[in-house]
Amino acid sequence: MQKTGTRRRKAEVARQDCVACGCCVKVCPKAAIRVVKGVCAVVDQERCVGCGRCARECPASVITVMEVSE
Repeated sequence: MQKTGTRRRKAEVARQDCVACGCCVKVCPKAAIRVVKGVCAVVDQERCVGCGRCARECPASVITVMEVSE
C-alpha cells in the first residue's frame, strides 16, 4: 500500500502589505513569527503549527493559513 502525503496548515504573510505591528508575534504560541528589521513579519515554517491565531489577530488582514502537502 502506498502512503499518501499528509496535509498540514501553515501561516503565510503577504509581506508587501504587512505593517510590522507585531500583533502576530505576541499571540503565536510557538514563537514562529518575528518582525524583520521593522519592515514585515516572517513565519518560521518549521515552528508554525497552523493554529490561525496570528491571522485572526492581524489588524491588516495580511496573514493567511493555508494547507500544505508534506
